[in-house]
Amino acid sequence: MVNRDEDPGQAAARLTGRPVTGAPRSSGSPAEVLLDGGTPVMVKRGDGPGAVRAEVAGLRWLAAADAVRVPEVLGHDERWLVTERVRTGSPDPESALRFGHALAALHAAGAPRFGSPPPDGPEDAWIGLAPMRNTPGTDWPRWYAEHRVLPYVRTAVDRGTLRPGEASAFERVCARLPRLAGPAEPPARLHGDLWNGNVLWGADGEVRLIDPAAHGGHRETDLAMLRLFGCPHLDRVLAGYQRAAPLADGWRDRVALHQLFPLLVHAVLFGRGYAERALAAARSALAE
Repeated sequence: MVNRDEDPGQAAARLTGRPVTGAPRSSGSPAEVLLDGGTPVMVKRGDGPGAVRAEVAGLRWLAAADAVRVPEVLGHDERWLVTERVRTGSPDPESALRFGHALAALHAAGAPRFGSPPPDGPEDAWIGLAPMRNTPGTDWPRWYAEHRVLPYVRTAVDRGTLRPGEASAFERVCARLPRLAGPAEPPARLHGDLWNGNVLWGADGEVRLIDPAAHGGHRETDLAMLRLFGCPHLDRVLAGYQRAAPLADGWRDRVALHQLFPLLVHAVLFGRGYAERALAAARSALAE
């Protein structure tokens, strides 16, 4: 039985089998803990049912692509996750170029279907603090509408973040998705929550990705999220990506379409400001 009163240091010692030196070096979750012998690790407490299981499965699925690096999982249970601590440095253009190339290779590793969870990962997963259901489908426009856009529109309306009349903008986008989505592509292996805070620029010049909401999806979705919240040297990241796996014509016009999902998630979690940004993205997609 898991001790619900454990702190991060106690969880790290139990899950790694190694004593901990002193108190956690940071508060909150994740917390940095120093193992005996001087090894720093990160300890994270799951925010909801199945959250740790989903994150571990996602990290392992991304690692299996042998493309973008992720922190090694050192121990976990249903409540706690212990990973290696990444020593970070400053972003630079050459690292960004390599990251773009590696991200293309990650996507090319593929997924069985759109919405497929990682092996051993739950269908009821998470993106940040929001629930995210991984229901597989074969047609991206229909899947994106039914399992990414419309569920969060309904939740935002129920919470009063979106006004009922505003939902129609998203419904119109979904109705036009077969035309707006561009050429059909096979399911890509997505990180799924690829904002800049989940991109660690390693001191060794290699990027690591953390906190995935991994699933099978459209590769432009990861790239659109990188753009949404800003990413250092994004032009170089995209250049590296395009050299490895050129994007379909018109991809720039589809950025707003792929940003609908993360913006709606943020609207559900953080309120009206993101709802207005989601509405602007929907209207931009309809204008194409």
